[in-house]
Amino acid sequence: MNHVMKIGFGIAASFMVLAPLAQADDFKLSNNQRISCSRGLAAGKLNTATCRSYAYLFNAKTSEYFRCQVSLALTRDNKEVINVQADGSCTRKPRIFDTDGNYSFDATETEPPNTNSFFGPGGYAIWASDNNSQKIRGCIIISSGLGSDISKCLDMTFQ
Repeated sequence: MNHVMKIGFGIAASFMVLAPLAQADDFKLSNNQRISCSRGLAAGKLNTATCRSYAYLFNAKTSEYFRCQVSLALTRDNKEVINVQADGSCTRKPRIFDTDGNYSFDATETEPPNTNSFFGPGGYAIWASDNNSQKIRGCIIISSGLGSDISKCLDMTFQ
């Protein structure tokens, strides 16, 4: 009888552990990844190419998201690759909606720095919608050029 009690407690404990996992948050990767590369060329000297790509990981339950970046820098001379460096990480960003729900999203980056880039490296846009109602929010985040980002989100109206 003691073995039956232990097995019963084991089964009950496993359901208590697995139940929260069944309700785990749903993470989705953005469909709009981009890559931008720049290079420095000098005749007879070292050439360096740097490529960056951004992606967004979205929590479809809480509307919290992560902005992820990966970069690779390659230095070579006329004959061989001298150095390769890679780096990457994800940064947690705030929720787009205040309450939990069932959300969809997409994200896009501005072009890499160029003469059209007013505030330096530019920014990105996040669009999120409620899958259960006609509700969509658009957010634009730009670099202020002073070390902080400026973010504004607006609810869309339907006419």
